[in-house]
Amino acid sequence: MNPNIAILALIEIVSAITIGIFILALTYKIVQWVGRKYYRIQDYNLAYSIFVSAIILAVGIMISGIVQPLISSFRILNQSANTFMIAFKYVGIGAVYIAIAYTATILIGLISTFLYSKLTPIDEFEEIRKNNVGVALIISSILITLTLLSKNGVVLLIEAIVPYPELPPI
Repeated sequence: MNPNIAILALIEIVSAITIGIFILALTYKIVQWVGRKYYRIQDYNLAYSIFVSAIILAVGIMISGIVQPLISSFRILNQSANTFMIAFKYVGIGAVYIAIAYTATILIGLISTFLYSKLTPIDEFEEIRKNNVGVALIISSILITLTLLSKNGVVLLIEAIVPYPELPPI
């Protein structure tokens, strides 16, 4: 058994559960706060719940994209450090990757929602406030689709900061 890979697996499982719960709960609280403060949306609004679910799903989709760059970083770190340092660096690098993916998700969500609301004649958030489920489903679908379309670009951006060794010239 390779102890470094076993430690990586344990760190990945524990961090996925703890950080995942933290990020999703934080996202839920922020979106609920924004809904109440700026759009006067009350709890138990089905349309807003659908919209919030789409945002949480978009965050999960984008955050799941950091797994491969994180594993690549671990393999590079595994060649030069002891086990404790690998674990410490792994957590730090994972935090940076998560911050990039989370920020990208928020920006994509805000930009796509803003642009879509400017392109249509209706006020989407007013309709969601009135519990219009159809509008919530359309906005949610757009948000998830744009997240899926932009995920590869964000993952590539994160891959750009992975410290890959330089290849010798051919």
